[in-house]
Amino acid sequence: LRPALPLLLGLSLGCSLSLLRASWSHSAAEERCLAPGRPAPPGRGAPPEEAEERPGPGHEDFRPRIVPYYRDPNKPYKKVLRTRYIQTELGFHERLFVAVLTSKATLNTLAVAVNKTVAHHFPRLLYFTGLRSAKVPHGMVLVAHGDERPIWLMYETMNYIHQHFGSDYDWFYIMQDDTYAQAEQVKALVTHLSINQDVYLGRAEEFIGGDEQARYCHGGFGYLLSRSLLLKLHPHLDSCRNEILSVRPDEWLGRCIIDFLGITCVSELQGQHYHTYELAKNTEPEKEEEEEFQAALAVHPVSDVTLMYRLHKQFSRIQLYRAYQEIQDLQMQIRNLTALTPAGEAGVTWPVGINAPFLPKSRFEVISWDYFTEQHLFSCPDGSPKCELSGATKADIGEIIESAVEQLNRRYQPLLRFSKRQLLNGYRRFDPTRGMEYTLDLLLEAATQKGHSHVLAKRVSLVRPLSKVEIIPMPYVTEATRVQLVLPLTVQDLDFVANFLDMFAMNTLDTHDNALLTLLFIYHPYDAQRVGQVDVFAGVKAMVGELEKRYAEVKIPWISVKTEVPSQVKLMDIVSKKHPVDTLFFLASVWTEINMEFLNRCRMNTISNWQVFFPVHFQEFNPALVYRGEQTASSSTDFLRDGHFDRHSFAEACFYNSDYMTARTKLAADILDRDEVLESMEVFDVFLHYSGLHLFRAVEPGLVQKYTLRSCNPRLSEELYHRCVLSNLEGLASRSHLAMALFEQEQANST
Repeated sequence: LRPALPLLLGLSLGCSLSLLRASWSHSAAEERCLAPGRPAPPGRGAPPEEAEERPGPGHEDFRPRIVPYYRDPNKPYKKVLRTRYIQTELGFHERLFVAVLTSKATLNTLAVAVNKTVAHHFPRLLYFTGLRSAKVPHGMVLVAHGDERPIWLMYETMNYIHQHFGSDYDWFYIMQDDTYAQAEQVKALVTHLSINQDVYLGRAEEFIGGDEQARYCHGGFGYLLSRSLLLKLHPHLDSCRNEILSVRPDEWLGRCIIDFLGITCVSELQGQHYHTYELAKNTEPEKEEEEEFQAALAVHPVSDVTLMYRLHKQFSRIQLYRAYQEIQDLQMQIRNLTALTPAGEAGVTWPVGINAPFLPKSRFEVISWDYFTEQHLFSCPDGSPKCELSGATKADIGEIIESAVEQLNRRYQPLLRFSKRQLLNGYRRFDPTRGMEYTLDLLLEAATQKGHSHVLAKRVSLVRPLSKVEIIPMPYVTEATRVQLVLPLTVQDLDFVANFLDMFAMNTLDTHDNALLTLLFIYHPYDAQRVGQVDVFAGVKAMVGELEKRYAEVKIPWISVKTEVPSQVKLMDIVSKKHPVDTLFFLASVWTEINMEFLNRCRMNTISNWQVFFPVHFQEFNPALVYRGEQTASSSTDFLRDGHFDRHSFAEACFYNSDYMTARTKLAADILDRDEVLESMEVFDVFLHYSGLHLFRAVEPGLVQKYTLRSCNPRLSEELYHRCVLSNLEGLASRSHLAMALFEQEQANST
């Protein structure tokens, strides 16, 4: 034991010291000093409820108390009303509101020029005038106060801004219609200012005969007010109107802010300068090269419309030059920094600053190139091998060729001057990570300074990068809209009606979804004559009767139609006349399995007078070819595995009755009395060619259809019949499943 003796002594000593230290700590905790005026803690014999203390600010052992939710069953339940937008509930404000002061005399001239030059750069812009003209210019939101007096106009404008926008915006920019403002610079200015201060920012001017320290912001150059200042100023506007006398509205507002709030106008705040430039008479904006002019946020006075447009053109050139210069500086910095990385200069992508090309991980992810010439495209949208260039595609290729020649001349001038003779080969592809890529083989004629020329072929590569993503404003819609399902039925569909009605009852009637159903019975003329003896839809009507008995509050109407060619447009004409104009239709097929998830997307993606929705349903493959006797996959994660999205089918559609009636009226005026044209059209074609609405067509995973071989009516148009046949063929199985079936068949034949 002698070798282990030090170890045993060390363990014993350590345990003894630990126990001794623990006893000291316990006694010190019991005998801690108390603050003056506080009662002593209860003794050991006190009951537990007396020993406990309420947690105070000095306690570190604070334990939160969980209050269970309890609702009095005797009181009626009141539904909590949520705000329309989440930013309203969270208290977010928009950034900038712009008010333009105009008059009846300049409304159709200078105000229109302001609207065309800078209005689309500001998030919200309104025009304020005393008296309005008979006709308001298009695209302008005008507020008329009914009095042309300048002070009254300013007073009413400030009241209107506070009442309607005071709680929605952080900054308010006031300008006149004879002012040119650089919209992007003004927006950049407010992003660098704190909203917690009372801001009165503009071109500071002295009062005539007033206090030398007080300043007001000149209205001709615009001025910026913060939301906090506007809220404090509003209670004093009436007093300012009655007590302050002034001729100029900007002086009146400045005196009001100084007298009641004690805030004077400043031209520099928080390190940000409000630069302005005063135009002289007969000024040529194109020749202005002063630094003060180029840095100006506002220019005044603008005497006529032409000068306003010339100023806008010149400042646009300045902004474009600065943007190109900044791009070059950033590219140079990227090159310098990339050289210090492990990859070295080889890590620099082309073009510098643009994302690297997409690298496929397998052959199925390879992005194919489309071949084109100056006259034809060899990858057409309709699947044909060759089609003529037209429209936007032709303009795109022409612009790319011109840009390639321009870049070559910019690089090699003045030594060489290139001119295009012919496009030998052209290739393009869309890379979702960077944009559209082009490779051009150009036949060029190169001319030297001495007049010698030579023809040569040169390959160039170009990229049209993806620009800044823009959020398109959409009208507000809700999920509370009632959906009217329309189900056309033929004799060939009788075997699938029972499953459709069962799914409809389970997913809509049992869940009390706001959806109704209308059946459309399509009788063949022969069956229509025998309907008194044998009704081919008698079984379906009996199923409907059973549903109405099971759900007493539900009524499922039906409409009977006699036709040999069930044109989708003609059938929709009959249904449209029997429903109100604000009805939201969902045109379904008998193989569709209705569910609440899809109905909500139908409501959200369909916007009256704005957008219609044509979902692409998921079509399951033929189980006989896919599984070949094996058990079908039942996992919820594999329900979209053995099938495909049927892009050839346009049977399902969501649209409002008012939008359909408007488009149908235009179609009737175009075809006159040629009703046979309707047999070659679908509802999709009506909206595509005869409405200005957005056609939203997207894959819909919530719309799944079981496999079935659809019957294609040969009496329809050639295009519709061809699409139906393609849908049946592509819905059989995938390439791998078909290949495996052929392989097994060949093996069986060989044996």
